[in-house]
Amino acid sequence: MIDPGQLKTRLAVQQPVETPDDQGGVVRTWTTFATVWAQVTPLGSRRDVQADADGATQDYRIVLRSNLSLTLQHRFSDGARIYRIVSIRERDDRRFIEIDADVRMG
Repeated sequence: MIDPGQLKTRLAVQQPVETPDDQGGVVRTWTTFATVWAQVTPLGSRRDVQADADGATQDYRIVLRSNLSLTLQHRFSDGARIYRIVSIRERDDRRFIEIDADVRMG
């Protein structure tokens, strides 16, 4: 069981909003629909290349109360840092959920 006092990072929960771009595609923007307290733990990092740009990806485990219905389409933000959700699972006590997320740097 997690100590609720360890939920000390404030994260904005965002969902995508897609609007037509009048050329057959869509423009995706993000809107914040909730703000939560979470425990954010760094797990490790790895070098990667995306769109021919060198950088790194930092992996995190995020724990928060299970009062939200989240999917892999959502994301978290903490200022300029954007956490992309990779997986979501309930903890044994079902009061909290654990989320594996990553942040692209560089």
